[in-house]
This record gives sequence, C-alpha cells and structure tokens, in this order.
Amino acid sequence: MEAINQFTKPALNFLKIPLITVGESSLSLWTLIYLLLIIIILIYATSRLKNIIIYKMLAKSSIEIGVRIAVASIIRYIILAIGFIIILQTAGINLSSVTVLFGALGIGIGFGLQNIANNFISGLIILFERPVKVGDRIEVSGITGDVINISMRATTILTNDNISIIVPNSEFVSSTVINWSHTDKNVRFNFPVSVSYREDPENIKKLLLEVAEENGGVLKYPQADVLFSEYGDSALVFNLRVWTTTYINRPGVLKSQLYYDIFKKFKEHGVEIPFPQRDVHIKDYPPAGTME
Repeated sequence: MEAINQFTKPALNFLKIPLITVGESSLSLWTLIYLLLIIIILIYATSRLKNIIIYKMLAKSSIEIGVRIAVASIIRYIILAIGFIIILQTAGINLSSVTVLFGALGIGIGFGLQNIANNFISGLIILFERPVKVGDRIEVSGITGDVINISMRATTILTNDNISIIVPNSEFVSSTVINWSHTDKNVRFNFPVSVSYREDPENIKKLLLEVAEENGGVLKYPQADVLFSEYGDSALVFNLRVWTTTYINRPGVLKSQLYYDIFKKFKEHGVEIPFPQRDVHIKDYPPAGTME
C-alpha cells in the first residue's frame, strides 16, 4: 500500500502543477484533462438529445423534418453554451478573469469565421422558411440534383451521376435557386420536333399526342399538348409539351424514350423527317480577256 502511495502521490502532485494562469485562475494538467473529458461527454449527450427530439419527441407531430432539425439544433447549441459555462465554473475558473480573453477571441473569430457564421444563419433561414427541403429537385450555381440532407452549415445535393455535392447554405440565400418540386412534383418538359413541309400539321399533332399517351412516364392529367412553334428554314417545327413526376430527375431519359417512339411512329405513318437543304446556284462567267 505504501508503494502504491509512493507512486500515486507524485503523479497527483504532477497533475496539479499549474500550467496556465488566466487572471486569478490557474489551470493544471488535471484541470485540462477534466475539461476535455466533460466537454466530450457534453457534446455526445447533446448530440443524442438532438436525435431524441427529432425522431422521438417530435416524430408524431405534424412538424416537417427540416423544422424539427432546426429546433433540435438550436436547443442543442443553447445547452452546449450553458453547459460550457457551468463546466468552467465547476473547474474553478473565474469567468470574470477570462472576459477580456473571450472578448478578444470573439473578435478574432468574428473576422476569421464570417463565412461559417453566414452559412449557419443561412441554414436557419433555409430550415425555417423552407425554400428547399429534403427530396426537392433543384438547380443552384450550375449544379442540378436532389437534396438529400440539410445541415446547419451546408446542404448536400445528389446528382444523377450519384455524386454528392456539398453546397454552402449561403448559396441558397444569395443566389437564384430553381426548385423543380417546390409546390408539387408535377413538372412540364418541352421537346421540339421537326417535320417536312409536305406533312399535315393536324396529323403530326395527332401522332405526337399518341406517343405521349402511350408513354407510362407521361401524366394523363395535366394533358400533353402540341404547339405549332414556327416555320423553320427547312421544316415545320412543333413543340411537344408533357407533364411528368416519374422523370423529374431524369428528363434526358424521358426525352430519349419519346424521341425513339416518335421516330418509330413517324416511320410507320410515312412522315418525313427533314434535314437542312440549300440550293446552290453556279453562275458562268466569260473567260478573262473576252468580251460578250
């Protein structure tokens, strides 16, 4: 027992040696270890509390998941701030002695972390105002994809190539955002179709509507329609307009299916698909040095 005391007593004395002095408070190695462990426990506990609030306490409410996340995040940060102050006090640190230090640190953080603060506030705006939400199909800053996660700092967008792109939340507040499914998931696409001048426009409209009706990805209501767009240089140009919810994130696939079917339908009915045509006139000039 005496051997153990001879070993532990110097170790405890070593841990209690002051390493840092802040105002009237001294921080020993033991105090730093205590602070580190308690802060880790606090962060873990508040993280668990956030999940409990989101998925248990508010799970049966009518509040959307994004608002639940925002509320739980704010509660977590409040508890973290209060808990951090209590931890400092229990560790014997006089907060009045570190006020000046915190003030200087706050100014430094304010200048150095402006973007983080901007993204954090933008995240709160997104979560409460709901301009975009998880599952929306959006376009922002040249990026197109589905929103799969909204956090306090950034939003994750999954592209059609299965690539996750992390976009800072400030982009959604300061930039123009196209939300394909903001109110509902019905989206209309426009596909141009050209035919020869020999074709009857009414017949072309009938065939295009048949193609749209036969495609399972095109909605029956709102109905598809065909516009006679223009008299082109070499063709009559029509615009097939269809509504879909299935292919909102894969418009290229729907376009390909319809164009395959249109080609097949036109071939069955002998419809001529035009190609650019030009008339070239060659004028004969008399040989040099001769007169007419």
